[in-house]
This record gives sequence, C-alpha cells and structure tokens, in this order.
Amino acid sequence: MPSDPLINWLFGFVRVSALLTVMPLFSALAVPVPLRVALAALTALLIAPLLPPMAALPADFFGWIRAFFVEASVGVLLGFICRLVFYAAELGGGIIANEMGLTMSTSFNPMGPNSTPIPGLILFWMATLIFLGLDLHHWVLAAFQQSYTLVPIGGASLPPELFRDVMGQSSRIFVIALQIAAPLMAVSFLLTMVFAVLGRAVPQMNVFQESFTVRTLVGLLSFGLTCTLMGQHLANHLRRLPDDFIRVARLLGAG
Repeated sequence: MPSDPLINWLFGFVRVSALLTVMPLFSALAVPVPLRVALAALTALLIAPLLPPMAALPADFFGWIRAFFVEASVGVLLGFICRLVFYAAELGGGIIANEMGLTMSTSFNPMGPNSTPIPGLILFWMATLIFLGLDLHHWVLAAFQQSYTLVPIGGASLPPELFRDVMGQSSRIFVIALQIAAPLMAVSFLLTMVFAVLGRAVPQMNVFQESFTVRTLVGLLSFGLTCTLMGQHLANHLRRLPDDFIRVARLLGAG
C-alpha cells in the first residue's frame, strides 16, 4: 500500500501528542497547551514522510477510534519511560525532606500540579539540567522516530515481556531514590543515635526539641556536600534512557 502522508501525519500527531503529555519538560504546566499542540503537529509533519505505511486502514469509525487509542497508548507508555528517573528524583527529595525535618516546607512546582518539598524540587531541576546537558532530549526524539520502525502504525501489542520490563523499570524508581537519599539517611541515623545517647546522659535535656535545629542544619550541610554524588547517580540512570526507550518500543512491536 503506498504511503499516505496525511494518514501518517495524523497518526504521528496522535502518538507524539501523547508522548509530550507525559514526557518531562514538555508536559509541564508552564508549557502552554497551544505550544505543545503546535510542537506535536510540527514534529509529526517532519517525520510523516519517513514513516512506513499502515498495513491496513480501519474499515469503520470504531476501527479509527481503536487505532487512535492504540497510538495514544504507545505515546503515553514511551513518555512514562522517559519520566521514571524524574519520579525517582522527586521521591528521593521527599525522603531527604523527611530526614531533614522539612516535610512541611513545600514549594509550588511549575512542572507539576502538586506542591513539592524543597529538596525534591531541587533534585527535579538538577535532573532537568542533566537531561538537557547530556543532549538527551535530541536522543529521545531520534529514538521516537525510530520507534515507528519497531512499532508500525497500528502494530502495537502487549506481550508478557513488556509488562515484566515496565515493572522492572518502575521498581528502579525506589532503588534510585534510595541511592540519592542514602547519604542523608546515614547522617540522620547518626544524629538520632547521638541524641539518644545525650538523652540518656542528660535527662534534663529536651532532646526532641533540640534535635530539630541540629538535624536541619546538618542535613542542609550534608545535602550541599553530596549534591555532586546525587547528580552522578541521576546522570548514570538518565544515560540509559534512550536504550530503555528503544527496548520498550521493540517489545511493543514484538507481537
């Protein structure tokens, strides 16, 4: 069947729109919806001539709806894979805020609908800068164009291997978060032990009240000293993003 540029653009627009709805940076509340739609339309226009033709066009209205739903689901899943490390950064920041006693100090997050603890917001922006500094936004767009070779229009499937892979990548969120927060958790544990000993040695001391200031100050100092280590962890996992993207696309088209 000869390639129809209009059909290719239409299905490309659906997939890339779903991708940008979930993908970090582009899905931020600070990015206007018309700009996101225009970017999706432009991206689809650029890749439409390079896309393979659809094996068979839908025969009825419900067939078109199903095809659009499949393409949107593929885009959302691929965007979710791109966002996993950012979820881990926010989770790690939440753990750090809890250990530092800054759980109540939240800030408006322009990248999402909810308020975020200050350490989580700092780590999110750190991951964003690393993402851009490593030129991964270009790699992701190149991998997205390649995904049409691995997952043709209307050719997505849900093999069991896909569920296992996505679950495995999702479980890495907690591993990455613990790696990020491990230094602060160790410092918090040592402080708890020190104040426990002080509470035994000096019963008149209000350990619970006095520990707040020390825990916050030492936590801020440790957070500043370990930012480089946290950035290295984030960079190591972000570099795997294009490979994870391609692997999930290959599993989507395996059926």
